[in-house]
Amino acid sequence: MTIQPLIDHFETCLPLKESDKNLLESRVNHRSIKRRQFILQEGFPCKHYTFVINGCFRMFGVDAKGTEHNIQFAIENDWIADIGSFHSGKPSKLFIEAIEPSVILQIEQQDLYFLYTNLPKLNRIFKVIIENKYVELQNRVLQNISSTALERYLTFQEQYPTLALRLPNTQIASYLGITPEFLSKIRKDIASESANLKLS
Repeated sequence: MTIQPLIDHFETCLPLKESDKNLLESRVNHRSIKRRQFILQEGFPCKHYTFVINGCFRMFGVDAKGTEHNIQFAIENDWIADIGSFHSGKPSKLFIEAIEPSVILQIEQQDLYFLYTNLPKLNRIFKVIIENKYVELQNRVLQNISSTALERYLTFQEQYPTLALRLPNTQIASYLGITPEFLSKIRKDIASESANLKLS
């Protein structure tokens, strides 16, 4: 098992000593996940912070009508977890599913707390990670209130530049809060406008 991608990720914030890396490696679990496999299901507590080495995940909820609503995607060098359930131990109302075959590293709650105590700089790193996720969520809520579907799609492309090619329309549309048909129309309009600009 190599945790080098995780070490590289952390070291974008703070450098780690060799002893830090060894301690970290002793508290991290490596897993290979199949496409459509769940690492969290509704009704169960979220037991891990998950770091994606390779692959793609979605976190989603299901409403009373059975409609799925994508809340977050996570690809390489990103984190995914139901943070509220992870820290409270309460059953989650969300699912986390692999959209592609994936390789992940996971940290359980007790191991994360151990690392916070014995590797204080990790506490600071996770504070930055969570603050960034919070800002991302704030921006998304604001967009859902004030932006058009086209503006939300353009922001999605900016935030996840490779995902438009990796995800089916249904998954992206669920994230944007629109129908797949309307998303297809938006994409056609963008392509048409781009073609017209090239001709002019």
